[in-house]
Amino acid sequence: MTSTVPALGTRTAEGSALQAVLLDMDGTLVDTEGFWWDVETEVFASLGHTLDDSWRHVVVGGPMSRSAGFLIEATGADISLAELSVLLNDGFEERIHRDLPLMPGAHRLLAELSAHEIPTALVSASHRRIIDRVLTTLGPQHFALSVAGDEVPRTKPHPDPYLAAADGLGVDPVRCAVVEDTATGVAAAEAAGCHVVAVPSVHPITPAHRRTVVGSLEEVDLNFLHGLMTRMR
Repeated sequence: MTSTVPALGTRTAEGSALQAVLLDMDGTLVDTEGFWWDVETEVFASLGHTLDDSWRHVVVGGPMSRSAGFLIEATGADISLAELSVLLNDGFEERIHRDLPLMPGAHRLLAELSAHEIPTALVSASHRRIIDRVLTTLGPQHFALSVAGDEVPRTKPHPDPYLAAADGLGVDPVRCAVVEDTATGVAAAEAAGCHVVAVPSVHPITPAHRRTVVGSLEEVDLNFLHGLMTRMR
């Protein structure tokens, strides 16, 4: 593909370079973190159980195996993890079929990364069936690849998904910028050695070495991401 957009500088004086951008999905690009909790609440209500709102911080941002397993144990519901996973995925897919709002700034950021031919991957703890459905709204053309939570041996907070994305793109994780919205996702990206931009969606995230916290994707553009390589070496 030949771009008609002038290339932005990618190297610093010290030789650092932004090689790729790896993006989380739920709560980062699409405003769906609340959808998962709503579906979990509805499914457990159908099983005769009421979820405590304080449990929400436990299940947000993590793999379904962790969140569903926790809720089964917490409620004592008579259902297997496999059965519950099907119900949750079905409910979530039905919900996003009705409405799938993008986070502010998401469309603009994806368009900018594509225009400048920045290798970009979608990295989510959601299952492949959900990612493929969301990609139809986000635009699959914006991503060189995607990594689903049910396609790696260990999903977030382990580094495996981000290491797999970097390997698939043929880039160094240390030269990747990751955009995440939860502490679980941030932990995965940092364990992989990536620079992290945290855009908290449900719970606060504090700044740290190689971690910048912003209020919205509207604060993030390509120049900002290039700057991470020099600001957070």
